[in-house]
Amino acid sequence: MTKTPDEQDAHGGHAETPYQLEQIKAEMKSKHSKDVTVLVYLLKSPHQLDREKASDYLGEIGNPEAVPALIEALGDPTISWLAAESLGKIGDPRAVGPLIAVLGSDEKWLRKNAAEALGKLRASSAVEPIIGLLTDKKHDVREVSARALGQIGDPRALPALQSLTNDPDLKARDAALVSIQILRQKKPIP
Repeated sequence: MTKTPDEQDAHGGHAETPYQLEQIKAEMKSKHSKDVTVLVYLLKSPHQLDREKASDYLGEIGNPEAVPALIEALGDPTISWLAAESLGKIGDPRAVGPLIAVLGSDEKWLRKNAAEALGKLRASSAVEPIIGLLTDKKHDVREVSARALGQIGDPRALPALQSLTNDPDLKARDAALVSIQILRQKKPIP
């Protein structure tokens, strides 16, 4: 079974591969070059730590050339949540459809990060699927989804956000209230 980020320690319980980790570190140091070839290659490494670091660093670098590989990584249950986060950081619209597709995942972290990424992308096509997450059993998924709807800025979300103002979780309620205010002002959250 895949460990969630809460369950993983700094090394994910996996053996390090010094050569590959050094390649990743070197890639990050040369961030200005934006070359992602090595990191894209490492997304298919047999070592989970390599895949995790590569996915994370690809988001930090922000090169759109990594988008197809990160979309493919959404299918890897060990790093899908990181791939979704990185796709949000890159902000390429090619990720919208694949991110919407994973909103129904059984993995909380993937649902949460995909909703957040779609908010950053201001993907109006994701409004209805994200509205569906406002009733998620996990409070942090509801909270992030409410924030994402505010970022997207589509008034279709107002009735669903209004119903979230009675949520038992304070952070989810607050996120809904802020997004309602933003939508009523018709100013998307930065």
